[in-house]
Order: sequence, then C-alpha cells, then structure tokens
Amino acid sequence: MKQRKIIIIGAAGRDFHNFNVFYRSNPAYNVVAFTAAQIPDIADRKYPASLAGSLYPAGIPIYVQEELEKLIRDLDVDECVFSYSDVPYVTLMNIGAMVNAAGADFTLLGHKGTMIKSTKPVIAVGAIRTGCGKSQTSRRIIEILMERGLKVIAIRHPMPYGDLEAQKIQRFAAIEDLEKHKCTIEEMEEYEPHVVRGNVIYAGVDYEAILRAAEDDPDGCDVILWDGGNNDFPFYKPDLMVTVVDPHRPGHELAYYPGEVTLRIADVAVINKIDSADFEKIQEVRKNIELVNPKAVVVDAASTISVETPGLIKGKRVLVVEDGPTLTHGDMKIGAGVVAARRFGAAEIVDPRPYAVGKLAETFRIYPEVGCVLPAMGYGEEQMRDLTATIERTDCDTVIIATPIDLSRVIRINKPNTRVDYSLQEIGKPDMSDVLEDFIKKIKG
Repeated sequence: MKQRKIIIIGAAGRDFHNFNVFYRSNPAYNVVAFTAAQIPDIADRKYPASLAGSLYPAGIPIYVQEELEKLIRDLDVDECVFSYSDVPYVTLMNIGAMVNAAGADFTLLGHKGTMIKSTKPVIAVGAIRTGCGKSQTSRRIIEILMERGLKVIAIRHPMPYGDLEAQKIQRFAAIEDLEKHKCTIEEMEEYEPHVVRGNVIYAGVDYEAILRAAEDDPDGCDVILWDGGNNDFPFYKPDLMVTVVDPHRPGHELAYYPGEVTLRIADVAVINKIDSADFEKIQEVRKNIELVNPKAVVVDAASTISVETPGLIKGKRVLVVEDGPTLTHGDMKIGAGVVAARRFGAAEIVDPRPYAVGKLAETFRIYPEVGCVLPAMGYGEEQMRDLTATIERTDCDTVIIATPIDLSRVIRINKPNTRVDYSLQEIGKPDMSDVLEDFIKKIKG
C-alpha cells in the first residue's frame, strides 16, 4: 500500500502533538513537512530527529504557511492536516479550499485519536477563544483543590518557540526555572502564576512523555490540570472538562475552530466577565450554550480586577499594555487594563501606534484591529527590545501593566507603572466548589 504524503499545518503546538500521537510511528504515512503560522519566527527550522522518531532520521522541515500551496505540488502531497487553533470558520475553510484546489485532502483530527489517557484524574480547562479567562479559571480550580489537600500538577498547552530538542519536557517549580528554560514573555505569563501559587507546571513538546513525568513528579501528584491554550481541545482525556466563554464576543463560541468543539464536549461552561458585559450579550452566549450543549452545568463568573496603585491612574494619560496573543489572534478589544483605566478615572488612554518600533510596528500592521492598546509581544529578545523601546517612546504619564506577570521584572520600564491583577469570582450557584465536589469525593474515596 502506497504511503500517504502528509503536510501538518500548524503553529508550534497542536501540530507537533498530532504528529507525535498519530503519525510518528505509523509507516502508512510520511509526514514531509510542517507549516507554521500565527507566531512570529517559528518557521525555517526542523522538527528534530530526536523527537521525530526512527521513521524520520533527518527530522522534518518547517516552512511558513504561505508556501503551502507550492509545497503540496512540489512534494506531491496527498493530505494536509490542519492542526492549530483560534481560527474563524471562514479562514479555516479558505485554507481547506486552497488545499483541495491544489489536489490534496483536507483533514481535521478529532479528540478520539489524539487524547492521551492519564493514570491520574484529569481536569481540563479550555475556552472558545483566546483571552476568555482560562488561566484565572485554572487558578481558581487549583486553589479549591489545594484547599482540600490535593497535590495538583498543571500541564500547559505547548508554546515551544525555541530549541525544540531542549524543550521536550520542561518542569517549572520556581521562578528561577523560567530563566533556566529561557522562557519568552508569553511563556512566563502562563507558567509564573502557577509557580508563585505553589504548584508545579509542566510544558514542552512531547506530551505523552510530559504526562508520564508529571504523574511521577517528585513532589507528588493527585490531580493533573490541563491548562489549555488558545481555544484548543485537550491533549489528555479529561474526567472533567471546563470551557470558558466570553460575552464580550457573543457568537464566537459557534464561529471559531476548535472553540466550538471545546464547548460541545464541556461538562461545565463558565460564562466569564459578566460584570463588564452587556446583558443582551450574556443572554446570547447563554442561549448558544443551551443550543449545542444543553447538558453542561453553567457557572456565572466575574473577572474581578485589582490595581496596585490606583493613584497612578486617576487623571493620568495612560499606556495600557495587555497580553499579546489575546489582542492579536484573539481579537480582544477590551482587556483588564482598559477596564482598569476606565474604572479608576484615567484622563486618556494613549495610542501607542505612533511610537511603535521594529517588530511591534509590524504587529500593528498585521493586526490593525488591536487599536489603542500595546500588545506585550515577547516571543524573542528582539521583540522584547522593541517592546521596551516602544514604551520608552510613548508620551504618557503612567504605564498600566495588565499582563499575567509583572512586566517590569523582565523588561526595563522608565515610567511610573502599576499592575492590574484579575481573578475569577463566581456569582451565585452553582460555583466551582459545587462543580468540583463530586470530583474530589471520587479521588478521596
């Protein structure tokens, strides 16, 4: 039987996982290339032979997605497997149409063939879009489990933007580990909040190897918490699936891939940010949950914010710095920093675009809809330098840092600045404690 030639269309995450669990050891397929999108500077490298396995002694090349149509023809490809997340359906099927027109099949792998079974109980947290509040939901769940005496190991959806071989398995138990693993700002934003709360978090490239290491963690493990990325569905088979939806973007829960998948497989749907969303939009989201997953338990929640130094906001011209991916491919217009600026009486939110330099100026050109907020792009040293320079150049009184980490710890900010923190606060019943009660009882016998 002829080997099928495969290209995996990805963004340095789901693509590598799909290869590892579905294609790596299957001689019926020959994965001839990966393509890369969404994240800057992750193409033009190889998936190394040490990770690719014995069928791929030379490794597998990674190209930019713009070369996909040419690659299909030049490599005589039979099938392209779409393997990244937070994509509108129109874009998804435009890619599918291009693949079909070039002569190849277009495939979406489901969770049956890609989820790995753990020996430990698993709670998975996902969302219908980037920026819904997965991380704060994960933190809230971990706090409840830890209060009940359970040891929680978090595993984060992959962000392997550096040396893939070195990133096979990463364990973060202390702040120093972030430097040890040469983390980008985006990685630190996801790992640091877990570490400072006292739980270990794993990430990397090979998620079966990561899972087995987490199950046998030297500090012990009672529960695995999958902390999802973008709007992807979990890599591990969950015993409890929690999906966060966002009433600031009503309708997106039925219009983005694979976010709708995460909603359809949810045991619990968390409607977050109801403290800052319009009632009609909240009701639209509630109606759509009922439409596609009427059996899901619905938890209402607010994304509560606190500010270190409110006096630095009131009456000031402020520059708001928000999480980069949330603003770019997450399409989020109102984050915690903007909410804080409005609530605490800022005189003006300063537009950073006239002051942007280098990679950040390029980001604004690619994502013009970002508007008057500065995305904390930090996928590498060049972007971090450009972020520092843009903040220095911006004519403002105060910098509002609304990233999950203290940005002033990793870059120099030469202006008065204050942090915004945000956490999940359930409203009414059921709350997360109610949702977790049966799960905890099963663990404790």
